[in-house]
Amino acid sequence: MERFEAIISGRVQGVGFRFFAEAEAIFHGVHGFACNLVDGTVEVVAEGEKEKLLKFLHALEKGPPTGHVEKVKKSWGDATGEFKGFSIRH
Repeated sequence: MERFEAIISGRVQGVGFRFFAEAEAIFHGVHGFACNLVDGTVEVVAEGEKEKLLKFLHALEKGPPTGHVEKVKKSWGDATGEFKGFSIRH
């Protein structure tokens, strides 16, 4: 099990990006959260099997049709097992 932490920039707030991330996480079977940050970016932390995480990350890089992803800054590490599902944080 692995983990990534990503900061997504572009037109990602006010376009349903967190809800998109939640739906994609459930579809790909990964756990974690998505949260808007004050600088206009979205933070996504996800844990799961590497292959599932890569597919989830690919979806995040595309984003929802209503938004526009310019950059995804990510870092990888070992899963902590702290998440039981995927949530939207406020």
